[in-house]
Order: sequence, then structure tokens, then C-alpha cells
Amino acid sequence: MAKPSTLEYKGHPLMRNGNIIYYGSMDDDYIIMMQILDTQKVQDMEVATKVSIQLQLTDTSVRAKDRIVKASVKDGLYDAMDIASIWLDRALASR
Repeated sequence: MAKPSTLEYKGHPLMRNGNIIYYGSMDDDYIIMMQILDTQKVQDMEVATKVSIQLQLTDTSVRAKDRIVKASVKDGLYDAMDIASIWLDRALASR
């Protein structure tokens, strides 16, 4: 049986659970967690208007509070994905 394809953005996997979007792989040292804080209805679709972004360590031996390396809030999913991509690429390149 074929493995279901995973959605990717700029070479990193994207997974969504409710209003939380995870960007990156848990096999790497870092992952991005984005939480949709606010949405607006545009025609028939809910569009994210405020998104919290966190660059986090994936090391489970570190306390959850101490895993957060960087955090920000952006207006819209496009801006959030843009900064998330930059943060994740830089963090993974510096290991």
C-alpha cells in the first residue's frame, strides 16, 4: 500500500490539527508551530487574519516552556508562512 502523500512547503512537511499548523519534521532539531488566532470570512471561506508563530526545539527532554526559541504574531497566513520558512531554514542550517 502506498504511503499517503504529505503536504509540503519549500521542502518541509506541513501538518494541521484544528487551528494549529506544524511546519517541519520532528526528526529535525527544530519545528515551527503556528496557531491561527483569528479568522475572517471571505465569501464562503474562513481566512486566517492573525497567526502566532513559534520556532521550537523538538528535544522532548527540555521543558515545553524552554523549547520556544523565537515567537511572533503575523497578520495573515502568507506572512506567517514566509517568516516560518526563513526561521526554520536558518535554524536547521546552524546545527
